[in-house]
Amino acid sequence: MHIPDGYLGPYTYGGLWAAIVPIWIYASGKIKETLKASQVPFLALSAAFSFVIMLFNVPIPGGTTGHATGATLIAILIGPWAAIIAVSIALIIQSFMFGDGGITAIGANCFNIAFADVLVGYGIYRLVAGVRGQSPQATRRGGGSGVISTRHLIGAGAGAYIGINLAAFLTAFELGIQTVLHVGTDGRPLYSPFPLAVTIPAIMIEHAVLFGIVEAVITIFVLIYLRKSHPDLIGRGL
Repeated sequence: MHIPDGYLGPYTYGGLWAAIVPIWIYASGKIKETLKASQVPFLALSAAFSFVIMLFNVPIPGGTTGHATGATLIAILIGPWAAIIAVSIALIIQSFMFGDGGITAIGANCFNIAFADVLVGYGIYRLVAGVRGQSPQATRRGGGSGVISTRHLIGAGAGAYIGINLAAFLTAFELGIQTVLHVGTDGRPLYSPFPLAVTIPAIMIEHAVLFGIVEAVITIFVLIYLRKSHPDLIGRGL
């Protein structure tokens, strides 16, 4: 879902930059209020995890790539606002150091993956898992078979699947509308040449049948592993 340079016109990438900057400011403020000094290393580790998992991307038709993001998993472990910053850091480093995602498209990529994917995936997780503002201690006591119950695992998988597919849809939509927003005098698109009829099925089919499932499986198995080996890490984001 990394959109490269040259595929989004200034109306689109400028508008998404304008949208993501206040989100970063708000998320940073929430982190200062809620993140303890002892938890700061988990923020760095989460950014590193997201960075690594997003390196395994596959080019797909429509002008972008497909890959897992780890967004919902990170939100469950360290909280949604910290996850927004962690995933954004990973995306920015990938763009500047590896050219994976365009510099002008950083706002778009961060809005799609670090914001929409994180908040929707985390919201679905809380809804399915039945989490209602519980403390980590309450979650541990109520889990029954460990820190995180089967219901929590189902919620995490559903959140991961829906979150990444929403990010894919936003990516497809942003690319597809370029043929309407930016057209030359000869009628040809100036940026992404693929209309919505191409970008939506090309990007969404891949994520619905492959990358979304991979994202859900990774999320569930990491939580199962942490439940057995490091239960103290689960519940930070609840």
